[in-house]
Amino acid sequence: MAVKLLDKKQATKDGRKWIFYDWVTQLDGSRKKYFSKKYASRKEALDAEKEFLTRYTNIGVNTSNMTFKELYLSYYNYQADKVKFTTIKTYKDRVKFFKDLDNVKVNDFSILHFERWKEFINKQNISTNYKNHLYKFFKAILNYGTKWYGLNFAGMYLKMTNFTNPNEIPKEMDFYTYEEFQKFIACEEDILYKALYEALYYCGLRRGELKGLTWEDIDFEDKTLRVNKNVVSYIEGKKFRVTTPKTKSSNRILPMPDILANDLKQVYENFKKYLNFNKKWFVFGGVEPISNGKIRTHKISNCNKAKLREIRIHDFRHSCASLLINSGANINMVAKYLGHTKIDETLNTYSHLFKNKMNDIVNIINNL
Repeated sequence: MAVKLLDKKQATKDGRKWIFYDWVTQLDGSRKKYFSKKYASRKEALDAEKEFLTRYTNIGVNTSNMTFKELYLSYYNYQADKVKFTTIKTYKDRVKFFKDLDNVKVNDFSILHFERWKEFINKQNISTNYKNHLYKFFKAILNYGTKWYGLNFAGMYLKMTNFTNPNEIPKEMDFYTYEEFQKFIACEEDILYKALYEALYYCGLRRGELKGLTWEDIDFEDKTLRVNKNVVSYIEGKKFRVTTPKTKSSNRILPMPDILANDLKQVYENFKKYLNFNKKWFVFGGVEPISNGKIRTHKISNCNKAKLREIRIHDFRHSCASLLINSGANINMVAKYLGHTKIDETLNTYSHLFKNKMNDIVNIINNL
């Protein structure tokens, strides 16, 4: 197959001028040249070409001996150029939860197989939320089989149910209050790590976003930092990989409080002393981003010195949200500050904090 750029006369009025074409075999065995519809860009044509090729090569495939493992491996391959590599890694990490179904033929698949799978999953030491992520993934694989291989799971769908556990005690979100963070940060003597934890706490950065910051992202004049990268550690045999942030909304420019801007300025002056320094260096690390282990080691040390309970690195992000919400920040601005796609995400994640604000409103009314 191939993609082709048409001349201006063949382009559509809205500028679509890319197509893909190939010879395809007809039902009578003859071959006919196939031309696609027109696309706005070469990338769109290439994506459509891959989807067509997948669909065309699956037509007439004998699925009588296809196993569930072969189906989900096909699903991985199909998704490989459609999602981020970190998503593919997540898919592969889930394989262990489906191993008992590997040799089941898809044409024999029944609700009984699904129920046995649910029993297996319920024995795993994972949260109900994660179990339902696996459930959704399961259905995505079945839907793929229906769409591309013509498999029929209709008899199962109405009987399949997600995981519930009314007795599960919700895991409480932990965070540091402003006073607790001041005790924590007072124990950090290294200016690099002081600025690092301040960036986590005051800017609510995800760990990968923090590690992805380069000096090109820091504007000392306007006192802002730009989030447009994410660093993933130890994936596919590499020490780290730089990718895009979690979502489009995660791309954002954040104002820096004075204390963070001043501390980062000092870190920057220290880096400038290196002969080969340039602004493409990582703010926290240098030529390579700082390791998770170093961030964790300093955190544990400071917790012990300050005699504070230990919280996770991601809990510094929760601490930022708590600080903003309890200080009366507008929910829309909190969502944008944290890089949430929807306000609902912020409300659902931090609903317990907003309940406290509701009590404040009632107190205002009671005091009228």
